[in-house]
Amino acid sequence: MSGASDSNAPTLTLVSHHLCPYVQRAVIALAEKHVPFERVYIDLTDKPDWFKAISPLGKVPLLRVGEAVLFESAVILEYLEETQPRPLHPRDPLKRALHRAWIEYGSSILNDIWSFYTAPDEAVFMAKRQTLGDKLSWLERRMGHGPWFDGATLSLVDVVFGPVFRYFDVFDEIAEFGLLSATPKLASWRAALAERSSIRDAVTPDYAERLWSFLLARKSHLSRLMPEARAMVRA
Repeated sequence: MSGASDSNAPTLTLVSHHLCPYVQRAVIALAEKHVPFERVYIDLTDKPDWFKAISPLGKVPLLRVGEAVLFESAVILEYLEETQPRPLHPRDPLKRALHRAWIEYGSSILNDIWSFYTAPDEAVFMAKRQTLGDKLSWLERRMGHGPWFDGATLSLVDVVFGPVFRYFDVFDEIAEFGLLSATPKLASWRAALAERSSIRDAVTPDYAERLWSFLLARKSHLSRLMPEARAMVRA
């Protein structure tokens, strides 16, 4: 990453995993703020000893700020808001609190996405699909006229939902699950987020193929649909 920086500012290093949506939040925020940082990838299935020694929860992202280590994406985002230029939170305290609530909502949707793609059989899968669809319907009702979550200004809520909607790019290759078919505002928002360079470039070019392989390995109901879907595309 490149950008203007204070020569006295501590070096920022983001410890990452290629697929982690919480890592993507930090990458997007750093890019939007034009803050230089180093990025180090690890394999979460084979965590290096140095990582285990500094990660209390054994998760990414970690942000190394000089010798200090921050963990949990929400904490990292708030630190960046407090220390870096180009704020992504609204100034009004009530609106800022509402945005934090919708950021939590975004995290709950990520949990629902996990339940969706790990569902072991069709019955559980359909129940998880319904739960996820209901959450997205709530979000649709909250959306204004765009292009961003709260109008013309990109915020941390947008930073959080860019990685959420990225999952659907791969889901759409598998089948039409109807999750976004009745949410035109979300569809427009999703398209705007996908075109934002900070969001697009938060993952490596092979992200979609990595996610496909990851989902296929879950041995879930969704993964059992995937070989047929790809065969139909190649036919």
